[in-house]
Amino acid sequence: MSTPHPSFDQLAALPAYARQPVPVAFEDVNGHLNVRHYTGIASEGLDESLVELGIPQSWPARGHACFSAEHHLTYLAELRTGDVMSARVRLLGRSERAAHALVHLVDETHERLSYVMEEVFLHIDMATRRTAPWPEDVASALDRRVAEHAELPWEPDVSGCLGLR
Repeated sequence: MSTPHPSFDQLAALPAYARQPVPVAFEDVNGHLNVRHYTGIASEGLDESLVELGIPQSWPARGHACFSAEHHLTYLAELRTGDVMSARVRLLGRSERAAHALVHLVDETHERLSYVMEEVFLHIDMATRRTAPWPEDVASALDRRVAEHAELPWEPDVSGCLGLR
């Protein structure tokens, strides 16, 4: 039995990232946000949430990067042109070289969850372009955020097919 998805009110307690209206240019022939943009916007939200943990957009210039390893995507409600959306991020865990997160795209206009992206991402040493242990300061910040999110009063709506190894 899978865990139910969090409610709008539960997700609204998390910081909003990548908040924006759905632009006309992202609409497809069905009149809603094209499938490729859900993942892109969720990824932008995840990236924004990692800045405060010591992972800035300029990290590759400092010899580090995060690469996506796996995704599980769930589409729940369409987002239409003009709807205001935001990404809400919940960190689930961290290993020596990877992290596990949920990114919820929230339709703020209709106060509902639209999309869930579950992701495992890796720390990369850009000199070797291989996985490497997280820098100590980033590892500590990730651990603090994982612990903070573990205290949320709702269970994470994980797919069951992703995890840390």
